[in-house]
Amino acid sequence: MSTHAPEAAAFVPGALVRARGREWVVQPGSDGELLVLRPLGGAQDDLAGVLPALEPVEHAGFPPPGAADLGDQMSAQLLRSALRIGFRSGAGPFRSLAQLAVAPRSYQLVPLLMALRQETVRLLIADDVGIGKTVESGLIAAELLAQGEATGLAVLCSPALAEQWQEELQEKFGILAELVLASTVPRLERTLDYGESLFQRYPNVIVSTDYIKNPKHRDEFVKHCPDLVIVDEAHTCVADESAGARSGRQFRYELMRQIAKDRDRHLVLVTATPHSGKDDPFRNLLGLLDPALATVELDKEAGRRRLAQHFVQRRRADIRSYIGEETPFPKDRESQDVSYALTPEYHKLFDAVLEYAREQALDKSDGVVRQRVRWWSALALLRSLASSPRAAAQTLRTRAANLDATSAKEADEQGRAAVMDLTDDDATATIDAAPGADLQETEGGGPQQRLRRMAKRAEALEGTADAKLTELTRIVKDLLAEGYNPIVFCRFIPTAEYVAEHLRTKLGKRTAVLAVTGTLSPAQRIDRIERLISGGVTEDGEEDEPRPERRVLVATDCLSEGVNLQEGFDAVVHYDLAWNPTRHEQREGRVDRYGQRTEIVRTVTLYGRDNQIDGIVLDVLLRKYTEIRKATGVSVAVPDDSDNVMNAVLEGLLLRREQADQLTLDFGVTTRRDELHDKWVSAAEREKASRARYAQHAIHPDEVAREVAGVRAALGSGAEVTEFTRTALGRLRGQLSPVAADGTFTADTAGLPSALLSGIEAVLGPKNAQNILFNPLPPAPRGQAVLSRTDATVAALARFVLDAALDPKMQAWQRPARRCGVIRTRAVDRRTTLLLVRYRFHLRLPARDRTTRHQIAEDARVLAFSGSPAKAEWLPEQEALELLDVRADENIAPEFATATAERVLGGLDALQPYLKEYGDKLAGDLREAHGRVREASGTVRRGLSVRADEDADVLGLYVYLPVTGESR
Repeated sequence: MSTHAPEAAAFVPGALVRARGREWVVQPGSDGELLVLRPLGGAQDDLAGVLPALEPVEHAGFPPPGAADLGDQMSAQLLRSALRIGFRSGAGPFRSLAQLAVAPRSYQLVPLLMALRQETVRLLIADDVGIGKTVESGLIAAELLAQGEATGLAVLCSPALAEQWQEELQEKFGILAELVLASTVPRLERTLDYGESLFQRYPNVIVSTDYIKNPKHRDEFVKHCPDLVIVDEAHTCVADESAGARSGRQFRYELMRQIAKDRDRHLVLVTATPHSGKDDPFRNLLGLLDPALATVELDKEAGRRRLAQHFVQRRRADIRSYIGEETPFPKDRESQDVSYALTPEYHKLFDAVLEYAREQALDKSDGVVRQRVRWWSALALLRSLASSPRAAAQTLRTRAANLDATSAKEADEQGRAAVMDLTDDDATATIDAAPGADLQETEGGGPQQRLRRMAKRAEALEGTADAKLTELTRIVKDLLAEGYNPIVFCRFIPTAEYVAEHLRTKLGKRTAVLAVTGTLSPAQRIDRIERLISGGVTEDGEEDEPRPERRVLVATDCLSEGVNLQEGFDAVVHYDLAWNPTRHEQREGRVDRYGQRTEIVRTVTLYGRDNQIDGIVLDVLLRKYTEIRKATGVSVAVPDDSDNVMNAVLEGLLLRREQADQLTLDFGVTTRRDELHDKWVSAAEREKASRARYAQHAIHPDEVAREVAGVRAALGSGAEVTEFTRTALGRLRGQLSPVAADGTFTADTAGLPSALLSGIEAVLGPKNAQNILFNPLPPAPRGQAVLSRTDATVAALARFVLDAALDPKMQAWQRPARRCGVIRTRAVDRRTTLLLVRYRFHLRLPARDRTTRHQIAEDARVLAFSGSPAKAEWLPEQEALELLDVRADENIAPEFATATAERVLGGLDALQPYLKEYGDKLAGDLREAHGRVREASGTVRRGLSVRADEDADVLGLYVYLPVTGESR
């Protein structure tokens, strides 16, 4: 390593220096007193500040490879892979992609390209459920932060999804964000200085929409809001003003309007249902992006073209095969309805409860408020009884939630929240506790004693007298026998616990069964699921013996929205019918989504054919939802007045005395049901038409293909990471298992160099570092490594291989890659030399605030020429790359190999003009790529410049000689 000691002021951004025993790149912002340094091959998070006056800093440059340090034919490929895997500041127009722990699909880059063509990002991502909207919005956030176009991020979401957002941002995008929830704010506020806002202290936050919409919190957030905001489930944050929106929605909408009012703020709205058949909420949503979009004429081509700049909406069919890349969605979803009949004992209790509920609904003795309280109490009781004996018993013993209501409106709001399945109001954070039905304010009244007698009867029905549970056991056993791992969704916590207890006894120790309900925090839910998937852990946390082969998850709707469960499960059983079809779709969307490895997912809906409640829900809601989806190809939420229709139907049930098997709807109720269905079909047809109307592709697939090719050429593929990992570990005396059918393999690390092993232990822990399981698909369970270029274990291996190649003092077996090599091969017919060259580029990127940012980027290139350096005939790039896969066909004497390498190395100076010319060409291509990606924003193009460093680093030189007697 050649060094000298210049003045500190000579360390310009982009210069390579040596300090603290390693090489660094000087970063923008450095001056004569303080150097901001990034370690060579490191990430922005590895930045360090160094004072040249206090510690030695020297210019550094790489000496040419040495002829005395020859490697074999694999050296070039290993060194190149180690270099590319180590990059964290790639040279392409996407500054963040080299730092991500996720390899985005081609279609997922479309929203990013759209965002980069806007001076201020205003985008509505409305792709279907399970396509990857979190990844798409995360890509935009990571890129804007990497470019400096955004200095902070706020994600607004349901509190139930906040920890998942936090994990996704950290693990996939390297973005550390604090949770701002009602439960975390007191702790965060204790860290603040006097007068400081937590949104000033923490630049990246994930905020509960329901917490921050409150006016007493909203104003502080709006005042200090970051310059980039992502809104999850954005359709719940706009009001339908013509329909008299509920207060929760109105508060959210007011919050969104204030955030969007700052036209310099980046805003990304995310929802799978932007337009559910009503124009007013859709227009309000668009108005958040640009007030003009709220009134633009979308029936005209000019209006649609304008919207297309801000709106992306794709179905699975649109992107299953996109620019030649297949995305692994399940091929099909097989759905089945299975009925059961109540046992005689259960039927008798149902009749008794129905009679009690009817008495309560008909009682008008003490005014309309008390009647509405009784009405919701009756529905709660019937719904719990249809769920399970245990839920019924708890409801019969629990005080009604709305018992203290002072108005009919208040009674309805509280009763509705406890009984109905809300998906977009203040009850979004799912209520899964069993509702109450006890209307007595004092202990021991006659009606209360009647409830307790029925509660005891309900408890006696657990087990064999519960035909629903018996049928579920059969269904689950059949699914397990077919190789499925199902999720059983229940409405209430007592039901989920009851079902899990029963299945645990019936399925035996070869099947792990766990229950996840709202009694657990979001973090505890995820932890329990991960333990179930990774090893089959029992309810008390002890491992089963023998190890379970299959798994069953019993869950309430606390897991029905936004949680990714496709890694461990591939079937859904609806043990309880949801009283909202959207909730059913959300449940099934937990497994039927991108990343599901099972080709056909299964769903089973279990319903009682003689308990009346299930029949009403199926007839009015669920079957009609499925019928509409099949006919139109789109999923549309049930119209807003469905609650009124359901109430009317249920009133018909409670106010008449037909037997359960004789239930018919009277003419008035039938008419209202049919009117609801007609309105629903009409909304679906409008949604279908809107998708065709608004699906204007602002980004052409050819444009995406060009940028994807550039990204993958610079960063390499997953196959390259796998090949590098296996080859490097094998050469470093790691013991590898064969690759399994799912792409996983293990590595026994006992023989690895101690320096590498200690680095891996720092990542995985000493226990997991002894025998590493490498997983090809993220996210990997805890203690495993992902075959990704940004996985910490893979990165540690790449860093070790690169550092070892640059340190000839290390033992030979610890250096699997070498900087020089000479082989004989039939792949060439004259002497051919391959060079591994690292280029550094200085980018001047104009920002939307009219400032210019200086950034440094790196790129590794493989170049090759035939003949001598003085008369080099340069090969096309593809031919040079093909040389990486060439193997030796004939042995060569070491002395001859060394002499050959020395002759070629002696002519390196003659190659410098071409290397500089090639670097200048790369700089021009890079400038064109940056300009092309941002072509719609003239401001961003003006002042854009890219310059290559004068001296490129020749990291490797490899000579290929023709086989003896075959050369010309």
